[in-house]
Amino acid sequence: MGIDINGARFLCYATKALGVNLARTATIGRQGFFSRRRDISLRREMKSMLESFGYEVDDDQIESIFDQNNGYAENFLTYLGAKEVHSIDYSAYEGASHLHDMNRELPNRFKEQYTAVLDGGSLEHIFNFPVAIKNCMEMVRIGGHYLAITPANNFFGHGFYQFSPELYFTVFSRENGFELISLIAFEDRPKSVWYSVKSPREVGGRVTLSNTVPVFLLVVAKKLARTSIFETTPQQSDYVSIWHEKSAPPDGAHGSVPALPAEQRVLVKYAKKMVPAIIKKLVRAVIMRPKPTVVGFDPCFFQKLDPTRSGRRQAVGSD
Repeated sequence: MGIDINGARFLCYATKALGVNLARTATIGRQGFFSRRRDISLRREMKSMLESFGYEVDDDQIESIFDQNNGYAENFLTYLGAKEVHSIDYSAYEGASHLHDMNRELPNRFKEQYTAVLDGGSLEHIFNFPVAIKNCMEMVRIGGHYLAITPANNFFGHGFYQFSPELYFTVFSRENGFELISLIAFEDRPKSVWYSVKSPREVGGRVTLSNTVPVFLLVVAKKLARTSIFETTPQQSDYVSIWHEKSAPPDGAHGSVPALPAEQRVLVKYAKKMVPAIIKKLVRAVIMRPKPTVVGFDPCFFQKLDPTRSGRRQAVGSD
């Protein structure tokens, strides 16, 4: 768990472009800051990055951000507007503010207490993910935000899980009291290109990615209302569509395609019998042939994003 240059960039984007209020922030696990590095070039890069978002920062502030709090991220969050920063962890080994096993239901004293809840890379290590993400959602005040820097592709063995975009589009729905404001994917490189991710419902299918570099997802979701989270179990959207089609009213019923007249059905059946088997086989092969896999960020699913020029964005997709 920790904030690197892309994580810092994400938090600047969230506060400057999306209006996220970090005044009372909770982090899931205590967040390290650049793995406690004391690298002059990195500090220059941080200063340049902050200035690109419109922050005015001097060398003393950069030194303070890096050198205080024993290499943890509280000072950086304070610089971005936090008045209080709490951390929640299973163990006290990193000096977390509160101890709680996120596999278990959250005590009431934590619910709706925070303007922002940040998962900087913890939930993939928690076995009972549905309980853990629900806990995070319940911690957020109405009008507050859930933020995540979470693994996607090529993190095999890193934790229990690596996550797909559809998970977050499904979890952060209006039904669960949230609106997904921004979902971004990027490869784990120092100066990585960011991509806004489209919803599976928007593209009419699964949003997929094939590549060879570790990929993170950045999540920003806003809490709109207090609801009974996961009262309806989330389901993957393409299966929901299939189930809906298979359970549609019979031919001729209201809202369906009218049935063919009996004589036309006979002609269609006869025509199928007359087609040679080899032609049928070729047609099936063409229809069933898998689509070629696009290596990298397919523009059908991903759109390049410059966070310093994006301004306030509308929700990317929620129900």
